[in-house]
Amino acid sequence: MLELRNVSKRYRRTTAVEALTCTIRPGQVTGFLGPNGAGKSTTLRMILGLDRPSAGEVRIDGERYADLRHPLRHVGALLEGPAAHGGRSAHAHLRWLAQSNRIPAARVDEVLGLVGLDDVARRRIGTYSLGMTQRLGIAAALLGDPPILIFDEPTNGLDPEAIRWFRTTARDAAADGRTVLVSSHLMSEMALTADHLLVLSRGRLLADTPLDEFVGDGSLEDAFLRLVS
Repeated sequence: MLELRNVSKRYRRTTAVEALTCTIRPGQVTGFLGPNGAGKSTTLRMILGLDRPSAGEVRIDGERYADLRHPLRHVGALLEGPAAHGGRSAHAHLRWLAQSNRIPAARVDEVLGLVGLDDVARRRIGTYSLGMTQRLGIAAALLGDPPILIFDEPTNGLDPEAIRWFRTTARDAAADGRTVLVSSHLMSEMALTADHLLVLSRGRLLADTPLDEFVGDGSLEDAFLRLVS
């Protein structure tokens, strides 16, 4: 599981995340919600060791991400923005990732098939649409068959069929006992995907609660707006 203990991140006079403490547990999809600038992306980057906390600590099954010997076999992540060289093919990109983490080569073709890119696996990534690039990012997250999955705006650019596929994939992973964290601004999709919610605003954690308790008899969007307004 993922544990954040009093995690803060400051950039000179700006506090992006302040004293964030939470535990993201296996067996459920945890939704990460917050308005733009809430600190969600910064938090994800600290979990993955891309940003160093100004205070506090992040632990992945008791270890720092930087100390994981083969990190893709522990944590699979999709962050916003391109993560692959446009001149490479999808197959070459995933093969390189697999080799760097001692993942069997056969897994590359397997995940390309899972995300529906097997027919275009030898094409240059620079020719891909946004949806295809997003599928490749999901494939990279799944590559190491990790127990922890982190997705930042995973349905961005996906068509309705692919969105349903991702929803099923995330929920099946949680049902299999994995830890799944999904950051998204799509309230309707989060309501269909998440079991538990973390709500962040101005760097502070406002809610850490099961989805049904947070929503009550209303909608997720109404409950969210009441909390952050």
